[in-house]
Amino acid sequence: MSSDRLPFRHMFTTRYGGVSTGHLATLNLIGGHGDRPENIRENFTRVAALLGKGPDDCCVTKQVHGNVVRIVTKADRHVCLSEVPYEADGIVTAEPGLPIFCFTADCVPVLLCDPVHSVVGAIHCGWRSSTADILGNAVAAMCALGAEPGDIRAAIGPAIGACCFETHSDVPEAIEAWLGKEEAAPYFRPKPEDDPNLSFNISNLTLERKFLVDLRGANACRLRQLGLSADRIDISEECTFCSHDKYWSHRYTKGQRGGQAACIMIPDREETP
Repeated sequence: MSSDRLPFRHMFTTRYGGVSTGHLATLNLIGGHGDRPENIRENFTRVAALLGKGPDDCCVTKQVHGNVVRIVTKADRHVCLSEVPYEADGIVTAEPGLPIFCFTADCVPVLLCDPVHSVVGAIHCGWRSSTADILGNAVAAMCALGAEPGDIRAAIGPAIGACCFETHSDVPEAIEAWLGKEEAAPYFRPKPEDDPNLSFNISNLTLERKFLVDLRGANACRLRQLGLSADRIDISEECTFCSHDKYWSHRYTKGQRGGQAACIMIPDREETP
């Protein structure tokens, strides 16, 4: 799937269209879950071909649920299935013709694009990296390459939705610290079985209390805080947990899953957006 907000070539992949088998069928793009290397390479070859590139022509994240954002160039191109020599949950670039990828299986994928200054980013926003302000670091890195916040557009891809992202109070607490208490309020609520009229102070809650969290909405809020226009932020409504047949979901499969990708590329110089 893609977003009409981003004029550069990009995509959010699904589980469909690959060669992996069994519980990893069919388009798995990550290792470490029992897939055959030749299957992963073929899957990645098919995705890269949609961008007009080969499987060894791309830059990828190495995700540790942190807030590091790396500026990458063609020198960072990754030989498919080799070890990534850095840790970064987000990567940004100003290099034409260089596809950049991040990977998810419930976490929030965010693609950023400044088409005016030709800078793009692919950011993995789990709740820890989100609340550690990885998007703030991503926008800063893009601006270091010449982007302007008012020119950046964003597409927030399929991820676990507020319908299914159940957490203890530590996640709402972190979101409040990240966004500010008033701005954070719309993005979490007690589970429906709790009394909706109950007034509470989040600092006094026990870990047994459960919340439903809208992490996509929280990340969109942060992008607005960082200077992006609301009408330039596209938010997918698809929940990976609900649509586990279409997307990889870590929670639904209890970790027995593959991974999908979000990727974007500045056009080669001879192309037009």
